[in-house]
Amino acid sequence: MLPYVIATLGSAGATCKASTCNNSTKDYCYSARIRSTVLQGLPFGGVPTVLALDFMCFLALLFVFSILRKVAWDYGRLALVTDADRRRRWQTEREEREYVASALHSDNHDRYERLTSVSSSVDFDQRDNGFCSWLTAIFRIKDDEIRDKCGGDAVHYLSFQRHIIGLLVAVGVLSVGIVLPVNFSGDLLENNAYSFGRTTIANLNSGNNLLWLHTSFAFLYLLLTVYSMRRHTSKMRYKEDDLVKRTLFINGISKYAEPEKIKKHFEEAYANCTVLEARPCYDVARLMFLDAERKKAERGRIYFTNLQSKENTPSMINPKPCGHLCCCVIRGCEEVEAIEYYTKLEEKLKDDYKREKEKVNEKPLGMAFVTFHNETITAIILKDFNACKCQGCACRGEPRASSCSESLHVSNWTVSYAPDPQNIYWEHLSIRGFIWWIRCLVINVVLFILLFFLTTPAIIITTMDKFNVTKPVEYLNNPIITQFFPTLLLWCFSALLPTIVYYSAFFEAHWTRSGENRTTMHKCYTFLIFMVLLLPSLGLSSLDVFFRWLFDKKFLAEAAVRFECVFLPDNGAFFVNYVIASAFIGNAMDLLRIPGLLMYMIRLCLARSAAERRNVKRHQAYEFQFGAAYAWMMCVFTVVMTYSITCPIIVPFGLMYMLLKHLVDRYNLYYAYLPAKLDKKIHSGAVNQVVAAPILCLFWLLFFSTMRTGFLAPTSMFTFVVLVITIVICLCHVCFGHFKYLSAHNYKIDHTEVDAIESRQNGRPATNLPAPKSTKYIAQVLQDSSPEGEATESEEQGSQDEELINADGMNDTDFQSCEDSLIENEIHQ
Repeated sequence: MLPYVIATLGSAGATCKASTCNNSTKDYCYSARIRSTVLQGLPFGGVPTVLALDFMCFLALLFVFSILRKVAWDYGRLALVTDADRRRRWQTEREEREYVASALHSDNHDRYERLTSVSSSVDFDQRDNGFCSWLTAIFRIKDDEIRDKCGGDAVHYLSFQRHIIGLLVAVGVLSVGIVLPVNFSGDLLENNAYSFGRTTIANLNSGNNLLWLHTSFAFLYLLLTVYSMRRHTSKMRYKEDDLVKRTLFINGISKYAEPEKIKKHFEEAYANCTVLEARPCYDVARLMFLDAERKKAERGRIYFTNLQSKENTPSMINPKPCGHLCCCVIRGCEEVEAIEYYTKLEEKLKDDYKREKEKVNEKPLGMAFVTFHNETITAIILKDFNACKCQGCACRGEPRASSCSESLHVSNWTVSYAPDPQNIYWEHLSIRGFIWWIRCLVINVVLFILLFFLTTPAIIITTMDKFNVTKPVEYLNNPIITQFFPTLLLWCFSALLPTIVYYSAFFEAHWTRSGENRTTMHKCYTFLIFMVLLLPSLGLSSLDVFFRWLFDKKFLAEAAVRFECVFLPDNGAFFVNYVIASAFIGNAMDLLRIPGLLMYMIRLCLARSAAERRNVKRHQAYEFQFGAAYAWMMCVFTVVMTYSITCPIIVPFGLMYMLLKHLVDRYNLYYAYLPAKLDKKIHSGAVNQVVAAPILCLFWLLFFSTMRTGFLAPTSMFTFVVLVITIVICLCHVCFGHFKYLSAHNYKIDHTEVDAIESRQNGRPATNLPAPKSTKYIAQVLQDSSPEGEATESEEQGSQDEELINADGMNDTDFQSCEDSLIENEIHQ
């Protein structure tokens, strides 16, 4: 079908000269939005105007961010990490002084030398007090410090960005240094030095032999992309914990199977097999909710108890949402005594928590995590369960049997390597099987219907134009406003629509953070490519129009004109303006994190008391969303690479975007977000998406060559052969694992013992610290001690809330909740 369509394009397009078709094609491409303020032909595409305005907005947003960072410094991970570092330094200061004193009298000088070098170059107290000191701090952060604070996934993500930057530098030198002068040498379009069209491939005649240069460079960009990604993955020494490699996740177990029976099955069925632990999974969703609410009430009681002991006066609160904002007392909103209210609430939640915890063992999920003594037996068992053995028409696995096989329903088991304990959403494990698939199907059907008609921001703006929303802008007759406003509006809708896609993945209730991020990345990237690149390039406004055009009987008759839309000069200028807006406005908004700040303000307003506002401040930092970040970044990179030859002036602005994105993400990862523990699939998926960019570049050149010279022309045939070979290799690698040496992957995996604690910490012998709770395959709410035991501990640690009462009070220890464990984890790392 593809060769037939391309051949038809060639026969139709080759008979149309650019000088005669350009005006009619432009009208056809913009007919769907003829009254819109978007995608109109402008002198030099409005690039200088958009660049100047976006840069001024960028500086203004940086100024606003510096003010907000100074005023609202307790927003984000910065406050949490600062407090954690401060407490850790104070707790160990006396021990370190004693150790230094003993080291001075010791013969082992190496220990003292290491001790004096443990201080991080990233010191919050010393370098972040200035108004703009955070700008220089971004450049002083080292990868080792990012790994310690943010985890290995952050380092892999930033390394990925650096290799993309290096790739864009090479592509920019070739595109701007060679391809751009070649395009400018043509004389097909108007002879005007300020014409944007002269910088595009549309300026060259169809018989120009220099078109071979464009085809060769497209193939070279593909090779450079694969080389860059192989270099990136070869440096990614992805560390997999030994515990993870020795643990299997089993689904389909009999719900009432006992751990001892599971152990007995494996030890009987497999020789030399020792099961260290078998952990059945339970439905803990409601228990985790009650535990979080109970701890909030407990913190509120302790806070007001300490406040009363300081001021000797009882505190009154309005227990309704936004009660602290209410200035008048009306019926139903009377104030109550704070300690009494939180004490009653705590007792009620404790009772509910106890009853739910007693019933947890009655809610098995038919899943289990089984840890073995070594990796070899784990791999043997995994292979045994996943080996496909055909018997007649049925193909199924035949695992080894034991005396417990029938009672455990071994034939129904699904076995895979277990994810990292920190990677698991324990509350989502209860949503499984048919219910999960129905939930996922409904969410995605609703999402598809919504995006089917509102695929691109352009159609939303077109709809707004019908109601004269943007007409006042046109009536101003100011070229600066009329050129800047559509681009800004386009970027706003471009940011809004993928947010809907992101939340669809969130509501699907994936079992792991990696699965959620991976789904988000693939869905957002696919949608963004359609929304930002493919449909606007073809002059289409939505998937509805796209499918009607694709399956219409006039498809082949209109195909040549549709693909001619791709190479209109103003079309290339539109994407240049989009990349500029993403570089300056998009990255500045990522730095401000406006959606998170708004949610933070809403949660503060809904808090019922000062104690709850303090709890909101402690739990307003979130994990970095690698899936959404990869999707956005790869979308802009794909746009840049796709137009790097047909419109080479876009590459410097793409490089500018990546440089600013890298700096913004370094700041956000270190200061704003909590660390996330993912697996390597999210990073390998991003590498696969990178290869799509040069493939689309080859597609664009194939369409151009076919329409200008015909499908049988040498340049068209060469591009077509290279494209087919590339697609076949990519599909065989992704689907069947072939051509590994030609792929963009070259991973090296290191195995680390999770239970092995370094023999020295901060230059001295390590204390016998227990392993963090999150390294066990059991929900943390089931690891916690009883509420009564915690209550005694809470009273001793209650001075944490005095920080709001007495500024000199610095003992800020808190209960361990699901969100607190992430903060604790970064200290243990």
